[in-house]
Amino acid sequence: MDRAPGLSVRLKLTISYAGFLMLAGALLLAAVWVFLLRYVPDRALIVPGSTGTAFQGVFPVRSNLLHVFAPRAAAVLAFLLVFGLVGGWLLAGRMLAPLTRITDATRTAAAGSLAHRIRLPGRRDEFRELADAFDSMLARLEAHVAEQQRFAANASHELRTPLAITQTLLDVARNDQNRGNDELVDRLHAVNTRAIDLTEALLLLSRADQRSFVREHADLSLIAEEASETLLPFAEKRGVTIETSGDATPTIGSPVLLLQMTTNLVHNAIVHNLREQGAVWVTTSAHPNSVVLTVENTGGKLTPQLVSTLAEPFQRRTERIRTDHAGVGLGLAIVKSITQAHDGTVTLTPRAAGGLCVTVQLPAAPPHTDR
Repeated sequence: MDRAPGLSVRLKLTISYAGFLMLAGALLLAAVWVFLLRYVPDRALIVPGSTGTAFQGVFPVRSNLLHVFAPRAAAVLAFLLVFGLVGGWLLAGRMLAPLTRITDATRTAAAGSLAHRIRLPGRRDEFRELADAFDSMLARLEAHVAEQQRFAANASHELRTPLAITQTLLDVARNDQNRGNDELVDRLHAVNTRAIDLTEALLLLSRADQRSFVREHADLSLIAEEASETLLPFAEKRGVTIETSGDATPTIGSPVLLLQMTTNLVHNAIVHNLREQGAVWVTTSAHPNSVVLTVENTGGKLTPQLVSTLAEPFQRRTERIRTDHAGVGLGLAIVKSITQAHDGTVTLTPRAAGGLCVTVQLPAAPPHTDR
């Protein structure tokens, strides 16, 4: 944004310091004139009959003192002006030195270098707090940009895979005219479905990150029951049982996104389960200021290091790549994004007996007020 050039802050502070010093000097000289020279007579006094030595000599009157006082007062004011400008310029430069470092760091960051930090030394003051806040912002921005770059690279890789498979199948079909098309159509349909699922997941993740949704009252327990009922046939097909329990958990948010979040959790718990006699437990609980959704499942034992990476985009467990309904690697990433968009937190904890426990905590809805 182009603006007309103006005075620098250092020059403004210098003028302010000098002006304040001039004003203080003028007030001091005025006080001397008012409270001291006012007692000097404006004409000579002659005392009749006084011939003693005590009254001999020349007595100054107010007009004589004014001629002497005015030039010297002007000289003092001129000295204060020069002293105020020079001292104010040096003092303002010293005071604004931290701001110069912050400005240089801002320009460096604007040029694309987010690794630079101000690290302003000294005790805590307004400039130190500003510099520390700017350093924290740069650190978060650098982490966000790095995450977005990794996400873009992973998304490109994931999208390139089904497109490459489709291209290969089409090349094979074009070179082999005698081969039947039924198998080719089925494989192309499966690959195209995966590409569509990945695209929709990316769009959903972007929508949650941008928080572009209308907030309204929603009951997380009802959403959990709906998600469990929807996935019940899929769970029965894989030999997994689903148990849902809990109290009413009112919250504020998007019912569609909250349903997607819960569905992803339950689906993830079904897929990553025991091959036989697996179980999924979906519970909800209400607290004074929050509501909690917990999804647990049986399964193989997980290490804390692996669990800490499961919520990252395109991070899959080893067995997930070769199983049906493996998803696109964005299930828990979408859960994390939706939770953060609703000002909540998600915690992943490995179960001691095997499997995973995912806890989602969201702010509780304020009580309804009847009017």
